[in-house]
Amino acid sequence: MSDSQDNNYKPWGLPAPSRRKLLAGMAAVPALSVLPRASFAAAPPTSVVNTTGLAVTDTEVTVGILHSVTGTMAISETGSVEAEKLAIDQINAAGGVLGRKIKFIQEDGASDWPTFAEKAKKLLVNDKCAAVFGCWTSASRKAVLPVFEQYNGMLYYPTFYEGLEQSKNVIYTGQEATQQIIAGLDWVTKEKGAKTFYLLGSDYIWPRTSNKIARKHIENHLKTKVVGEEYFPLGHTQFNSVINKIKLTKPDVIYAIIVGGSNVAFYKQLKAAGIDLSKQTLLTISVTEDEIDGIGGENIAGAYACMKYFQSLDNPNNKAFVAAFKKMWGEKTVIGDVTQAAYLGPNLWKLTVEKANSFDIDKIAAASPGVEFKGAPEGYVRIHENHHLWSKTRVGRARADGQYDVIYETKDLVEPNPFPKGYQ
Repeated sequence: MSDSQDNNYKPWGLPAPSRRKLLAGMAAVPALSVLPRASFAAAPPTSVVNTTGLAVTDTEVTVGILHSVTGTMAISETGSVEAEKLAIDQINAAGGVLGRKIKFIQEDGASDWPTFAEKAKKLLVNDKCAAVFGCWTSASRKAVLPVFEQYNGMLYYPTFYEGLEQSKNVIYTGQEATQQIIAGLDWVTKEKGAKTFYLLGSDYIWPRTSNKIARKHIENHLKTKVVGEEYFPLGHTQFNSVINKIKLTKPDVIYAIIVGGSNVAFYKQLKAAGIDLSKQTLLTISVTEDEIDGIGGENIAGAYACMKYFQSLDNPNNKAFVAAFKKMWGEKTVIGDVTQAAYLGPNLWKLTVEKANSFDIDKIAAASPGVEFKGAPEGYVRIHENHHLWSKTRVGRARADGQYDVIYETKDLVEPNPFPKGYQ
């Protein structure tokens, strides 16, 4: 599917889990906090910290939240909304940003790429938001990128993605291909002795580009073989045909990049067809705990996922984050990789604003490299000069209870490289 087709495609899919329906149309959140309330004192003059007409007053700064809370992507994106609201609430409880309380305006991208572009323009031009936390799919990011560059806004984008992009106007808080796709394929080849792969994906930019990178790595670097490659429209629910092909070709690895509500049908049908994921290796880079919440842990147990964050991570930062998240959104909520990366956005923006002593976008862009967040649930992260994050690569194995056991992680932070040589 071409970029232009991608941006005009309107997906319809399965309903999100019931807990997620509560967020549709939600534009505000009660003042729940996990930190003591602090006074908003000693704020520098607005004329000093806001020289470009952003929505900043002596007491408040307005930001935007732009995700799908309706349509097929709601199953994946609602967690990002929850995480961003938690981060904003915690920052406000601790005194805000440069002495100003954060106010947010939420818009629904509705799983429709032109709608994302329209809402992005509203947040930047009409609402004059100082930052926007949003998007999930690469299609939505590609749709809004020209808007952010034209109107000089700053987007904090939380999703692992294909790379091959860099912008002054975006901070990418998820991983790019070298940190996830290539690293995951190296792991499964070494640990499972994989020789053959069957590539699956939803039909838009991210899965197609990711599988293009994966195929090059499989064939040119690992010297192994792709035995099948297929794509499905967003919201697709009939996978029996491709499952039959998988049973016939018997690949060592099913490499799955299916997104949104389609995952529910795919994994249920995979199990119904008798494919046992404790025996058949499946590696995904798109199923987080958020998606398993809809899939059902019993339908995906045994599958592997390569990401930088899992809710089960055992460190003090993550324990505090999980406790705060569940306190705000309910004990039954789950937290996936993109949800955690979304939580990083407001925190990194706050740290950058304070470093720059300004809300001005150009100053934020210039000050971003080197900003570090020591309180990240995934562990320490730092913004690279290419506006991506240094972070660890991890592999988890899905459990029947919907969580992952972390079975591998890199010793050191992996440097982001959005333009790897030989993969473009």
